[in-house]
Amino acid sequence: KWPNPRFKDNGNGTVTDNLTKLIWLKNANAFNIRTWEQALSDANTLASGSAGLTDGSQAGDWRLPNRNELISLIDVAYYAPALSSASGKSQWTSGDAFIGVQSSGYWSSTTYSSYSAYAWVVSLGAGGVGDFNKTFTYYVWPVRAGQ
Repeated sequence: KWPNPRFKDNGNGTVTDNLTKLIWLKNANAFNIRTWEQALSDANTLASGSAGLTDGSQAGDWRLPNRNELISLIDVAYYAPALSSASGKSQWTSGDAFIGVQSSGYWSSTTYSSYSAYAWVVSLGAGGVGDFNKTFTYYVWPVRAGQ
């Protein structure tokens, strides 16, 4: 059964995905485009008091999502971005429940198994997934485990 709402704005800079129980940074563009190494560092050092967070989180609580976690956000019923609104019944618009969503690629923490210089990127444009050189730049959308 699909949860309603799918996404819950926690009012502290975080959004809970009621389907996966993951907690996402509300601002899907807090860091602009970064290399993979920069993206890992940005996510791992994220803490309350930055990027709109007032959740009491500390450095190390947040991380770069793996490929499957990022894919779980995709709703192929929609395009540019391929993301639903908080209710899960319409396309995302700014503030419902996220802000700053880019119809572009987001880094995952998952390294491409055949070539370690590459990592998986998930596009919120059409929901595509591909592997790209870690020196390329894509967006960063940190996640942490649910409570």
